Amino acid sequence: MKADRRGNSTSRSPHEDALSRQTRRQFFGKSATGVGVAALSTMLNESQAAAQPRRSIGGQKESNSGITGLPHAAGKAKNVIYLFMNGAPTHVDLFDYKPEIYRQHGKPVPNSFFQGKRFSTMTGNPSGKVMLQPVEPFQRHGESGAWVSNFMPYTAGIVDDLCFIKSMYTEQVNHAPAVNFFLTGAEMAGRPTVGAWLTYGLGSETKNLPGYVVMTSVSKGTTCGQIFYDFYWGSGFLPSRYQGVKFRGGGDPVLYLSNPKGVSSVMRREALDEMARLNQLQYQRVQDPEILTRIAQYEMAYKMQTSVPELTDFSQEPQHVLDMYGPSVRERGTFAYNCLMARRLIERGTRFVQVMHAGWDQHNSLTTELYTQCKDTDQPSAALVRDLKQRGLLDDTIVIWGGEFGRTPFLQGDLTNRKRWGRDHHPHAFTMWVAGGGFRPGHSHGSSDELAMNAALDKVHVHDFQATLLHQMGIDHEQLTFKHQGRRYRLTDVHGKIISDILS
Repeated sequence: MKADRRGNSTSRSPHEDALSRQTRRQFFGKSATGVGVAALSTMLNESQAAAQPRRSIGGQKESNSGITGLPHAAGKAKNVIYLFMNGAPTHVDLFDYKPEIYRQHGKPVPNSFFQGKRFSTMTGNPSGKVMLQPVEPFQRHGESGAWVSNFMPYTAGIVDDLCFIKSMYTEQVNHAPAVNFFLTGAEMAGRPTVGAWLTYGLGSETKNLPGYVVMTSVSKGTTCGQIFYDFYWGSGFLPSRYQGVKFRGGGDPVLYLSNPKGVSSVMRREALDEMARLNQLQYQRVQDPEILTRIAQYEMAYKMQTSVPELTDFSQEPQHVLDMYGPSVRERGTFAYNCLMARRLIERGTRFVQVMHAGWDQHNSLTTELYTQCKDTDQPSAALVRDLKQRGLLDDTIVIWGGEFGRTPFLQGDLTNRKRWGRDHHPHAFTMWVAGGGFRPGHSHGSSDELAMNAALDKVHVHDFQATLLHQMGIDHEQLTFKHQGRRYRLTDVHGKIISDILS
């Protein structure tokens, strides 16, 4: 799959896909005559050099557990759980309390707040749009006095463990480019995701489970779910062994995990050994790194036959822990189930767990589906933080909660039709929270303006957040690079600064 300029997936033929993935060595190796023969001798020395282990920008060799020489410094965190809220939660209704919005309710947005700003095509020119006060009231909570809406009672109970970033901003106004920007540092598909970068650089602490796992969910009955594109957990130009492994919500968590009918474990082991031998011979001939990925993935699949059933068995979890996550925790494919799975994966050494929940795109359902979204995600999110903390895992695990942008402080719809109230996409100011891993607990960083329209104080760009995340993992975001098509790429492109004020 690939994406067009709007981030929508477009089909590509298998032939085109194969050609796009073909290495130069494969091309010449498959050319029996002509340019393949002519170029073979001149490429021999270069080919042998290309077969050597990759090196980081500092010249360190890569090992099976990551790049030697990394982390660059002693990181505060070892693992990340990213609770990504696809569709963009409304900061105005959840975390960003602004008394002025109540006073401006029903009045047109002052022109000075949106001049020169870009909005989605659904809004177009926001001139004449009227302000909409929060659907539910806000209250202060905890010793930190953080403002949280009544939509999020469980999150309100853990505010002293959270670091709120209330001055986030981005440039993207549509979902797929904005999600991709957060996860890869680029709006177009094709770059490695942050989970791929971390497993490439730091490796994984488990040999029986993937180092990068992805799980997705969506609230039942929602009408505004977002599509989960595979490039949201892709490895881009990094070797494909660093891409996220998606655990499914039904059947085998991973496709083809079970042995085919009539095939015993002994038979499968023998088949894998023979395939590994043949693949190794092919690798020695053409030096394609994807062959090594294939061997490693076959082996991982075999190991997961025993590790995954144990991972997904909740029978030994105390009842009070299950109750903490909520009534849907035993139902596979729910956000609650995925949150508990995330904790269990981290315990077993998985480096990066990406839990994505769709349905936050409330263009006309603030008074209906927003309640469902919060009910499905609020309790499990808070439970995950509590669970990690009581097990001593929060100190070196970063938990991130947030979407790709926010929602407009002004109304999308008719003010007289409350059942159809909505808010459009809003990249100019929104809120995220982070817990653990050396982030400053009980702290609110930055602020939007009095109408929650624009990031105003201590702004945090997407690249700044990415740089800070890598810093907490012990990585200098300017030094973790990969050479592709003649240029060294990094997660933060050529941007990003560490936001020290949100760190302990």
